[in-house]
Amino acid sequence: MDDIVDVLVVGGGINGAGIARDAAGRGWSVCLCEQGDLAAHTSSASTKLIHGGLRYLQYGQFSLVRKALRERGVLHRLAPHLVTPTTFLLPHAPHLRPVWMLRAGLWLYDHLEHPGPDFPHARRIDLRRDPRGDALQARVRTAFSYADARVDDARLVVINALDARERGADIRPRTRCEQLIRHRDHWLAVLRQSDGQITRLRARAVVNATGPWAGNLLERAGMDAPIGLRLVQGSHIVVPRLYAHDSAYLFQQPDQRVVFVIPFEQDYSLIGTTDLDYDGDPARVQIAPDEVTYLCNAVNGWLRTAVTPEHVVWQFSGVRPLLADHHHDAAKVTRDYRLHLDAQQAPMLSVLGGKLTTYRTLAEEAVDQLGAALGRGEPAWTADGPALPGGDEGPLQDLLPALERSYPELPRALLLHLARRHGSRARRVLGDVRTPDQLGHHFGAGLYQCEVDYLVKHEWVVESDDLLWRRTHFGLRLDEAQRAAVAAYLGEPRP
Repeated sequence: MDDIVDVLVVGGGINGAGIARDAAGRGWSVCLCEQGDLAAHTSSASTKLIHGGLRYLQYGQFSLVRKALRERGVLHRLAPHLVTPTTFLLPHAPHLRPVWMLRAGLWLYDHLEHPGPDFPHARRIDLRRDPRGDALQARVRTAFSYADARVDDARLVVINALDARERGADIRPRTRCEQLIRHRDHWLAVLRQSDGQITRLRARAVVNATGPWAGNLLERAGMDAPIGLRLVQGSHIVVPRLYAHDSAYLFQQPDQRVVFVIPFEQDYSLIGTTDLDYDGDPARVQIAPDEVTYLCNAVNGWLRTAVTPEHVVWQFSGVRPLLADHHHDAAKVTRDYRLHLDAQQAPMLSVLGGKLTTYRTLAEEAVDQLGAALGRGEPAWTADGPALPGGDEGPLQDLLPALERSYPELPRALLLHLARRHGSRARRVLGDVRTPDQLGHHFGAGLYQCEVDYLVKHEWVVESDDLLWRRTHFGLRLDEAQRAAVAAYLGEPRP
């Protein structure tokens, strides 16, 4: 008879990977299937922040902000190599929001949850005396600083999937759930791999973590969607680095939205995001020219150096599946989540909404609910559990000197890049390598064969996009010929 697992998780974004990890860590048998690559859609198209969401305070979403601020500290402990505390500057413009309102909002942001030493309290900044004011137009004299964190979103998904696999989960990228048939005490799932091979699997419960496709999966299972999802397109652009310091900016806009400018991959700045309702195929979402123009104009109202569409070196867009509510403006739609458990016969739990920062609490609540439905009582463990893969040797300032001692003949820049991506698992990437000539073929910009081989063997890389734009961002640094060489090495057919 077909294999049977405790839970089948459909969807390989951050929520699916987090749920698979949590359930596997409780001793459950878990299978996760994803129709494409891990983090191929929404979970690699975020603003790449672990944050409370300062702007959500103006919409009264205090519970969401408190939960997210608490998770900010938890995730920094679990993945200190990926989650980087960052100072954000919020310049003041009297015609947008008065000083008292900004002070009150930042005071509340600091006190909804105790921030800890890595996230200092907000304060007022005189930009005429602070060098970070040099990047801003002369009229901007005052700003407020506060603390949040930035993260490599796609890598966060991957290390959750890695941890789930190491705890016994079966992780299957490029495997589409074609059909779900509910029986009295289990689900029969028909799974199709990218090569067309069909497998059948029985599961005591199913988690629908397909994000924008949640309604489609429910239809495939013969079920009605429990609540409407509002699909919102968010787009970002990347340009050469706009300033030298390592703080980020949060720019208020006349339409009451905010746009971030964030240090990205050492040599670039990430600008985002937009909020537009979307009604197409989430897999085909693309940034529109007017979104690029909007983001350029948004920062040009504040920065001394003008940004134009010609400066854009990369652009990406994703579809956020948000809970449908009464707000006309997509920017005001709640980023909170809802879990819908259909416990009749074999349980089906659907994940609706959510944001990157709160994925771990979402996963914990999801597995708690499924455990109650299945009659299982294993306790939650992820909040106080061990670090995620690569996080066990602490932040970069602790890890990098240790790597330099272990690999004294390798360039410091290479060790830094490996530490940023892999944390302590940089040692696994390097293996027996001790000298530069042992790194293998150099594809360019610091990408060596030993890392490519590691990503293929251990991190489910199949195509060059998996490697160049999700597991790493070498796509920014390699030219067209170098990217083609990576594709050829991976065995991709020529276009």
